[in-house]
Amino acid sequence: MADASASMTLATIPLIGFTLLAGFYLTTLNVRWTLVSVTVTAVLVTQLLLKLRRRDALTERRVCVLVLGDIGRSPRMQYHALSLSKHGYSVTFVGFPGTKPHQDVIGDERITIIPITEVKGLQVGPRMVSYVTKVILQSLQLLLVLLKTDVQSHILMQNPPGLPSIVVTWLVCGLRGTRFIIDWHNYGYTIMALSHGPDHPIVRLAQWYEQLFGRFSSHNLCVTNAMKEDLQNNWNIDGERPGGETERTAFTGRDPSDLSVTLTSGRPALLISSTSWSEDEDFSILLKALEDYEGFVKAGASLPSLVCVITGKGPQKDHYRKLIDTLSFEHVKICTPWLEAEDYPVLLGSADLGVCLHKSSSGLDLPMKVVDMFGCCLPVCAIHFYCLHELVKHEENGLIFKDSEELSEQLKSLLWDFPGCEDEGKLGQFRRNLRASGGQRWDQNWDQNVLPLLTAP
Repeated sequence: MADASASMTLATIPLIGFTLLAGFYLTTLNVRWTLVSVTVTAVLVTQLLLKLRRRDALTERRVCVLVLGDIGRSPRMQYHALSLSKHGYSVTFVGFPGTKPHQDVIGDERITIIPITEVKGLQVGPRMVSYVTKVILQSLQLLLVLLKTDVQSHILMQNPPGLPSIVVTWLVCGLRGTRFIIDWHNYGYTIMALSHGPDHPIVRLAQWYEQLFGRFSSHNLCVTNAMKEDLQNNWNIDGERPGGETERTAFTGRDPSDLSVTLTSGRPALLISSTSWSEDEDFSILLKALEDYEGFVKAGASLPSLVCVITGKGPQKDHYRKLIDTLSFEHVKICTPWLEAEDYPVLLGSADLGVCLHKSSSGLDLPMKVVDMFGCCLPVCAIHFYCLHELVKHEENGLIFKDSEELSEQLKSLLWDFPGCEDEGKLGQFRRNLRASGGQRWDQNWDQNVLPLLTAP
């Protein structure tokens, strides 16, 4: 039904264009034809708007969740989709295919995933021509996809990436009478500045675009209070604030008589870090800290061997893999797997310590990976940036470091006399604090901050 309506709508658009061109020609001939052409154009435009805004009894229970990126690598938007479904909304989830989304998203009957392809611009000529043509083609593709869906009560869009999704979504919402919600994860222009520098014309253009069209949303969600305040103060945008021998592994043993699993006393410590292997995470800091840690163990320190798991995939993974391959460790092992969504929280719950190297390009967002780690009561060592204190409380649920030297000393301090430190040392205390604080779970926070936006005027 939505496709048929969209086809009729799209057929009306060129008809309006033809009428305008014909009217322009005829106006040179006769005033009467001017009135006729204006009347016909007005009728066609009215019909177009009525088709675009045609609502039914279910419109207010439909929401589109949009991310112009890999759906499977957008956990926060997947959580939005699941929360919407839980409250009885039919969800159209639009984004790039690639990584497999969480099984709960795939198996939810109320969530329909509409994949869109990441287009490429012209591959000849200057890079600017390629970039401009890519934006134009992606805009047209996204416009057609959104117009082909049933009319939604809201479109909830992730930013970044916001080019060209902010302006296209705003246009569709305006045409269809849909309310527009932006979930601000960061500023897109600050990410572009990492590659081009803050004074590059394209970065300045992206900042102007983001600031201008970001104001046209109905509501805004922010990942931190710092970003909420920055949007308000600098951009005037209001934001809202988720039977045989015992089987053994390197870490555990399973008794064949009752199949009970226990941690082994001489096991290595399991260190976990998650990354998108992008420019705002400098993994040379962790690698240097692990070199220092190796030196501590060789010097006789009462420290365990270390298994460091770095999950994720991204543009700089091959670069760091080559660096890792050059390292020669006896007491530290590094692996870089990609995990399915269901396996990732299991690994976090099994780890002894998390490390976060996310250094915000704007200084105003928070790393979702730390939220996931804290959700599994996993203490974290995180690199310092402006608003990190909103999430990581130094000496309470983790430690904050500024360079590789501080990180290596923190690893030494937290893992001294492991695994005894799990009960008596700082590591155990941090974990107990995380369990005691509980915190507000995603569902509670979402119901309190996002759900009211869907019923707001």
